[in-house]
Amino acid sequence: MYAILENGSKQYKAEVGSVIKFEKLSGNVGDKVEFGVLMVSDESGVKVAKDAAAYKAVGEIVEQGKYKKIVVFKYKAKKNERKKQGHRQPFTAVKITEIAAK
Repeated sequence: MYAILENGSKQYKAEVGSVIKFEKLSGNVGDKVEFGVLMVSDESGVKVAKDAAAYKAVGEIVEQGKYKKIVVFKYKAKKNERKKQGHRQPFTAVKITEIAAK
């Protein structure tokens, strides 16, 4: 059984026991979080939209961290303009514990 979860404007494929890195969520390690379900697929078939709205996904926060650093380099030719920045995007790792009907 798997489900398509929605968080913010992004969608994620989740199965029970999988660990997914979402964009930063408020909460501490060990807290429970719930996600809206857009689609559910199980042995009886695929449920979409209204049928899937009766489901919810529950997970437990495993880690609050940051991704690897990316380098942002802005450059304008012949103008001696150079700007180098680094950025580390924060994330929250969530272990999906159940996908069940509300």
